[in-house]
Amino acid sequence: MSCGLLVVIDGSKGFRAAVRKVFGKRALVQRCQWYKRENIVSYLPKKDQAYWRKCLQHAYERPNYNEARQELLKICSKLVIINESAVRSLDEGFEETFTLYRLGLFPLLGKSLKTTNIIESVNSQAEERCSKVDHWKNSNQKHRWLSAALLDIEPRLNKLIGYYHLPSLRKAIMKDLNLNHIIQESEQVA
Repeated sequence: MSCGLLVVIDGSKGFRAAVRKVFGKRALVQRCQWYKRENIVSYLPKKDQAYWRKCLQHAYERPNYNEARQELLKICSKLVIINESAVRSLDEGFEETFTLYRLGLFPLLGKSLKTTNIIESVNSQAEERCSKVDHWKNSNQKHRWLSAALLDIEPRLNKLIGYYHLPSLRKAIMKDLNLNHIIQESEQVA
């Protein structure tokens, strides 16, 4: 892989380790803000969860990196008194929840790429089409069914909100990963 990549994942340590192993320093990670928020509030008493969920959501909706980060740090300072496990959850992968902000593209692509909802929707639709098969003869059969399901789903998929900003995302990723020479080469070819 010569150019960079943005990987949107939930908080699974296995996913994070796999991204690191497969892509090394060629991938930026955007942690799913929805999963992060839900994980944090899961440590809190039920009666307080709605309040903290709203606070976290408000912080993640700030217009830029500095404001969002400062808002979450304020929340962290309040949570430390209430529940240390919630604070550890907030701290874990903290900066990776701001990758789109750091790249300067949150207002343009954040609605689609701040969560794993896009891929979960595809997975859910594929599951609907393949879940009724109880016995797979072999993995090849499973792959063919999944391929057929994805082809069936494709016409009903919506375009990524802000898809026309993807070239800007590519340039921002390459700049962040210090791959500017690839940008220059691709511009010379075009």
